[in-house]
Amino acid sequence: MKRISLILIALVFALTGAAYAKDWKTIRMSSEGAFPPFNSMDKDGNLVGFDIDIGNALCDYLKVKCTWQAQAWEGTIPGLLARKYDASIAQMSITEERKKKVAFTNKYMNSPTRLAGHESFVTRVIMGDIGKLKIGVQRETIQDRYASNFWGKKAEIVRYGSQDEVYLDMKSGRLDLLFADALSISDGFLKLKGNEKYQFIGPAYDEPKWFGSGAGIAINKRNQDLVEMFNKAIVGIRANGTYKKIQDKYFDIDVYGE
Repeated sequence: MKRISLILIALVFALTGAAYAKDWKTIRMSSEGAFPPFNSMDKDGNLVGFDIDIGNALCDYLKVKCTWQAQAWEGTIPGLLARKYDASIAQMSITEERKKKVAFTNKYMNSPTRLAGHESFVTRVIMGDIGKLKIGVQRETIQDRYASNFWGKKAEIVRYGSQDEVYLDMKSGRLDLLFADALSISDGFLKLKGNEKYQFIGPAYDEPKWFGSGAGIAINKRNQDLVEMFNKAIVGIRANGTYKKIQDKYFDIDVYGE
């Protein structure tokens, strides 16, 4: 009877999704592939960018193999819950709301959110007059949540599946402003040829309640051992200089922060 009870207990743990340790030799990683310079697709359909370089560096430090797959932003957390991959590194801000669904490592970088638009809107926005303006955001992001809460009754919040779509509609004149990660706006839009008349407008937004405590690697809650492994690796690549080499490849500022 005792043997049968032990077997039943083991089955209960397996079926209820209790956390368990695993001998990690391969880690299946995902990223969006549409949020340059953090993640995008090259001409051969491979994921590239800051997030991918950081992910590969972490796996190298851990002496495990990384495999990669692209995942549309809105499906990132559902994909983790369905165990389509083990971890996602895609500029996902660590927020209390998201922590109810998935686990996070400590931050691997931090960047504020900014508004940007044509120079003709600077005075109007600084004066607080955003009524009837069209503000583009990527759907299901911290920027979407903030804009909807604070500006949704005055401005028109236009939501998109990817940040690239936001930039395309801004350039085509279908948007007045965009609200996104500052480094993405800078490298993915403002620095591009032909966009000289667009600029950041207003202050940086970084209130933890709305914008989290930096970007972390999202992991299924069942894999707490993987969270701990990545946390050690983040410390490791910062200590051995690998992090700075990757950072300097993409940015001319410290993106990790205090």
